[in-house]
Amino acid sequence: MMDDHAVAAEAAAQVGRRLLAIREQGGAAGDRHGNELLLELLHRLRPDDAVLSEESPDDHSRLDRRRVWIIDPLDGTREYGEPPRTDWAVHVALAVDHVPVAGAVALPGTGLVLHTGEPPAPPSRSAGPLRIAISRSRPSELVRRVVTSLSAMPVPMGSAGAKAMAVVQGVADAYLHSGGQYEWDSCAPVAVAAAAGLHVSRLDGTTLRYNQADPYLPDLLICRPELVEIIVGAVRTEPARP
Repeated sequence: MMDDHAVAAEAAAQVGRRLLAIREQGGAAGDRHGNELLLELLHRLRPDDAVLSEESPDDHSRLDRRRVWIIDPLDGTREYGEPPRTDWAVHVALAVDHVPVAGAVALPGTGLVLHTGEPPAPPSRSAGPLRIAISRSRPSELVRRVVTSLSAMPVPMGSAGAKAMAVVQGVADAYLHSGGQYEWDSCAPVAVAAAAGLHVSRLDGTTLRYNQADPYLPDLLICRPELVEIIVGAVRTEPARP
């Protein structure tokens, strides 16, 4: 019997392999086939648990359950459709009582699956300016201003999972997002990052909660623990603008 960490890792790995095999069919096919396989795997391995997926209708029956798998079968559909880009991911996470307790982020383009069963240890921070992972196509004005105020180096990337794992792997020191995400965008990355010893929260430093009636989560911070006060402080000094 696999534990929850192993289920997340194996499911993410299998879907990643399937997505690589059908990549020439494009993002829409990847979303559909990835979702079908992931739902099939979770139904077989954890038949009593609920599932919240980006690619499936939500009837809210999950709200009565303590254990809910929150999944994104293909995070970074645009990047997936632009071979040979590697900044796309598969997200598989389990939230228990609103807290991510197990998760995996597969980066199929690089052959990696990072997961909570064997959380990686982030390397020591490199000397020089802060490196902040941001959206390559639509970074928010708030994130742009924070990067500027901290004299940081922006690291543009595709999917949320790829950006979060860049912090886990030491390619970036922080990942900031504002302007809108959903629970499936961040649950697995947050689970893996937290297991690796990184800080995870809303941009104002408050706790992230999952399996909510409205799965919209507008902002996210994943960073090295020693940077929390610096980054949250910079966010607070940047008033919201229309």
